[in-house]
Amino acid sequence: MSVPAPFARVAVIGLGLLGGSVARAVQAYMPGAVTTGFDADPAVRMRAREIELAAEIPETAAEAVAGADLVVLCVPVGAMEAAGRAIAPHLAPGVIVTDVGSSKASVARALAEALPGVSVIPSHPVAGTEQSGPDAGFAALFKGRWCIVTPPPAADADEIARVTAFWEALGARVEVMDAEHHDRVLAVTSHLPHLIAYTIVGTASDLEEVTQSEVIKYSAGGFRDFTRIAASDPTMWRDVFLSNREAVLEMLQRFSEDLTELQKAIRKGDGAMLFDTFTRTRAIRRSIIEMGQDDARPDFGRSHED
Repeated sequence: MSVPAPFARVAVIGLGLLGGSVARAVQAYMPGAVTTGFDADPAVRMRAREIELAAEIPETAAEAVAGADLVVLCVPVGAMEAAGRAIAPHLAPGVIVTDVGSSKASVARALAEALPGVSVIPSHPVAGTEQSGPDAGFAALFKGRWCIVTPPPAADADEIARVTAFWEALGARVEVMDAEHHDRVLAVTSHLPHLIAYTIVGTASDLEEVTQSEVIKYSAGGFRDFTRIAASDPTMWRDVFLSNREAVLEMLQRFSEDLTELQKAIRKGDGAMLFDTFTRTRAIRRSIIEMGQDDARPDFGRSHED
């Protein structure tokens, strides 16, 4: 099946890390396309203009989407429906709407309600950092990363191909997946790790206050890396956990059961069970590196020069 030509006019709604990176990447890797951007926060719009995040950053979402043949919604998943309703009357005929939300079933339902009759092809670029705001975006964010496209059952094959081609043009590797399956997979690979990180950092903070110890001052590398994850945007992650609650709770139950088994092994002094578990997880880490999804250099490539 032939893939249509790249989109000519791309509107990005929401100019944080992901929205800013989409805008930067379109300008870098799709030079023939015109980018427009909008954010509900006037201060963000002003800063986006200062750093030339898009070719045009008007004062309203209506102006931003006017004439666009692709609209990328880069707002928290809890705000998707409101964002969709705000742009619905102003969309051009034949436009495709996609998004970057980390949970997909709830987003698909919200956008279907907000945008009746509009072609909606949800997607999720599995990429990001702990930074937020318009200055955090950069063009190479999606290079070599996976983007999961979750079209509704009746979606047009050519439109799926166009959205796939868009993400591939930005450097991503694309997988097409059912929305419910996506949510179960991401619950364990992304959502649960963030929940654990938030919990561990919170526990350490409580210990710091209660015992007046030096937990944070002397935190080792493991805790340091948990704090990086726990520094992610709180609004975005609140919405992710609420929108994907069933899958998150299922994986959290599985994790709790596995944690209980490790607790028993430590209590019983079962070194063989601990060694087998750690050997298996070490192999998983090596597989992630082999697939190019992380840095193989020691300490994640951090510089240790004076």
